[in-house]
Amino acid sequence: MKRLSLPLALALACRAVVPGAAFAATADAGYLPPETLVLRAIAAHPDVQAATAGALRAGAEARGLAAGPHEPVLSLMSQQRRMRNGPDFREYEGQLTRGVRWPGKARLDREIGRLGSEVADLQLADAEHQAARLLLAQWMEWLRAEGGLARAQAQHELVLRDRDAIQRRVRAGDAALRDLDSAQAASAQAQAQVTAAAARREDARIALAATFPQIPLPGHAPALPEPLPDGEDAQLHIDRIIGRSHEIGAAEREAERLDRAALRARADRRPDPSVGLRWLDERGGEERSLGVVVSIPFGGALRSAGADAQRASADAGSALAEGMRRTIRREAEQTVRHADAAYRLWRDSQRALEAVRASTARTRRAYALGEAGIAELVAAQRQEQESALAESDARADALEAALLIRVDAHELWHDGDEGGA
Repeated sequence: MKRLSLPLALALACRAVVPGAAFAATADAGYLPPETLVLRAIAAHPDVQAATAGALRAGAEARGLAAGPHEPVLSLMSQQRRMRNGPDFREYEGQLTRGVRWPGKARLDREIGRLGSEVADLQLADAEHQAARLLLAQWMEWLRAEGGLARAQAQHELVLRDRDAIQRRVRAGDAALRDLDSAQAASAQAQAQVTAAAARREDARIALAATFPQIPLPGHAPALPEPLPDGEDAQLHIDRIIGRSHEIGAAEREAERLDRAALRARADRRPDPSVGLRWLDERGGEERSLGVVVSIPFGGALRSAGADAQRASADAGSALAEGMRRTIRREAEQTVRHADAAYRLWRDSQRALEAVRASTARTRRAYALGEAGIAELVAAQRQEQESALAESDARADALEAALLIRVDAHELWHDGDEGGA
């Protein structure tokens, strides 16, 4: 498997996608941040940087496993021999030994290292994927909050105009003071909604700026387009998400690595021998010898227990991989079904808003003609404000749900790698 690039190479949201990709209205996606900013933000996310370091560490560990656990050991000894009623001698002794892996152990070690490196690469890719999901969620929440604030401010301005008009009518004797009291109450409620919307917008701005400081927010939030229905079968999206899941790939590679580690522990019940050379220089050089040294440890209960424990870990890894497959399948289906439901909810919210706006317009005309009271007008305007906010949130939810399908299917903000499953 090829090693994934350490920085995330992301595609701009307007990059061409497969025909009929989820929600065609998101294909342009001019409301998303530019590609260069997304690249920088994803690559600089702490989780991605930590996963990058983990991939480098796994590569180093793989090289170590390929080299093996044994290194040459040199032993030297010098001694002075003193003989009674005889000369003294300087004597030397040396030994150079090295452990040797039994056949098959080196191959297993290389496989364990390779699989560990692949797991780390897939975990890096998944960290990039999770960062992309987080960026999408926080960006859309900011757009959602900005839209809510704009609507609250527009409603507040409308209520203020109505209040000012009623004040003029009270002074002219065409309206009662209770009408002005109702208008003042409506103005206060509208101001409270503006304050709440501003606080929500500030919370979203702080979260986005703290998590992805590389993305400066524009002075004005871009307008959100109308979502369009999906042209593809839902099962195709689900299969794509599952087939390209880095989490499934990482879990499966880890299960393979644990299986190889169990085989390695089983093979290690027969310890590796050590082979070396030993030389002696005695009696001042009068006696010299050179020999071969072989050391063979005997494995016991400790190694056998270690092999059994490693096999249990391998069985657990296989079970966890199966659990991950089921989890991703469930989440993929929920994501796709949620996108369809979010689109239908937005469509219903839009129809409701159109109906409420028409009703409010009729109430406003009736109030101008004296056929309706201020309480009816205030109630109608409040209902319109609530419907407009619901439509705005539903629009953002539908767009975000559609974009999430593309992110999870690696069609948006990914480098083209189709996962590791």
